[in-house]
Amino acid sequence: MSWSKKDGPRGYHHGNLREALMQAALDLINEKGTAGATFAEAARRAGVSPAAPYRHFRDRDELLAAVAASGFAQFAEALQTAWSDGGPQPAQAFERMGKAYLAFARDNPALYVAMFESGLPADASAELQQAAERAFGVLRQGAEVLVAAMPSPGRPPALMVALHIWSMAHGVASLFGRADAARRKLPMAPEDLLEAGFLIYLKGLGGAPQSG
Repeated sequence: MSWSKKDGPRGYHHGNLREALMQAALDLINEKGTAGATFAEAARRAGVSPAAPYRHFRDRDELLAAVAASGFAQFAEALQTAWSDGGPQPAQAFERMGKAYLAFARDNPALYVAMFESGLPADASAELQQAAERAFGVLRQGAEVLVAAMPSPGRPPALMVALHIWSMAHGVASLFGRADAARRKLPMAPEDLLEAGFLIYLKGLGGAPQSG
């Protein structure tokens, strides 16, 4: 199931109570933040009794974990599409992933909050852990290809590169690429800021993209 901030509330219909509750929680996050996404309010938004959510979720945290897992699944697909098997050059493909990261955060602010700002541990559920690991796995896969193309003496660990790039993209997205009032003003596009940081980082490692 794919959601975005543009989706409106969806009432409960037979057979999709779980999805209706997840959509209600996402709407609440979009309007009030994670603190406003209560179990009772999600049930009310879905048009069911306060006891009905317990058919699918143990508590509010499990509901939010399901929303976050769905977000990470969509996030992984966006990154994988941007990576596109690393062509035409790994550095350029990695740069596309960075832009896809920013685009996802901008276009899906409520999902992004559920994924990274809900306060849930990464292992809150097996579904969430697997989805998050798959998303990071795309970054790590790209980093392994990128590092393999660098000069052999002093090649950095691929995991370290993946973590550095992830931190950079997440920082730009969280500070300057948000679609809400918390976005900081910047005299340049967030994509340009990330690209510049990425190129400086790669130049230091000897893996900047070749021209031409």
